[in-house]
Amino acid sequence: MDDPHIPAQSQDSMPAHEHKMDPAPDYEPRHPGSGKLKGKVALVTGGDSGIGRAVSVLFAREGAKVAIAYLEESKDAEETKRLVEAEGGECLLIEGDLGGKAHCEQTVKQVVDTFGQLDVLINNGAQQWIDEDFAELDEEKIERMIASNIKAYMFTTQAALPHLKEGAAIVNTSSVNAFAGMGSLITYSMTRGASLALTRSLASNLADRGIRVNAVAPGPIWTPFIPGTMPAEKVEDFGSGTPMGRAGQPWEVATAFLFLASSDGNYYTGQTLHPNGGMVVGA
Repeated sequence: MDDPHIPAQSQDSMPAHEHKMDPAPDYEPRHPGSGKLKGKVALVTGGDSGIGRAVSVLFAREGAKVAIAYLEESKDAEETKRLVEAEGGECLLIEGDLGGKAHCEQTVKQVVDTFGQLDVLINNGAQQWIDEDFAELDEEKIERMIASNIKAYMFTTQAALPHLKEGAAIVNTSSVNAFAGMGSLITYSMTRGASLALTRSLASNLADRGIRVNAVAPGPIWTPFIPGTMPAEKVEDFGSGTPMGRAGQPWEVATAFLFLASSDGNYYTGQTLHPNGGMVVGA
């Protein structure tokens, strides 16, 4: 399902819910696993749906045990857990707001207490809203987005670092908007720029410990962000303006995370991969 028609639709929630989307996002891995993450434990924030679901399922196919942190979308999270287990993997669900340091610390503790280790951290959970008028940006929404998209990445990484050994990998989700900007997503673009800067700076800081830090900057991908953010009429045929003429699917982004999390990406740190349908941006 690489090029489905996307009809007009919207949801009055952020994060929105994958099980309400039409068509359903395509998370399914395309290739048999080869053990690239065998014996590894991965924590995927925002792993209940969208890109996070696709990453979780792909990681399980490649042999990882997966912990999924999510805000409150329990129905989507339970379905992702089922999909991970269908791949033969073990899955731990952890609900709560990672915008606070205490919950980040408790989340990492649960992962280590359950699986005994932590090898891969995927900082992916985030929120997004349309900024209709920059002069009238809502302070509460700005604070919520900063907590979700910046603080959570920093606090979860802080909590994880004592458990990450040489050879561990951290992959942060950024966005094409961190490079190209988006007039209707000013606050979101700002936070994704922050995750990019965090990636590059932390990569330099942790290089002597043998911990790699990279980023993935997706373009327009069919995830719950879209009906949860955009007016229904703008959702129709979302992504058709890219050079490839369509939105990307979550499975097409998950492969970038796998490359950076596995030994395939051993000589990559401080770098960004761009699954964006052909949009040319500064690297």
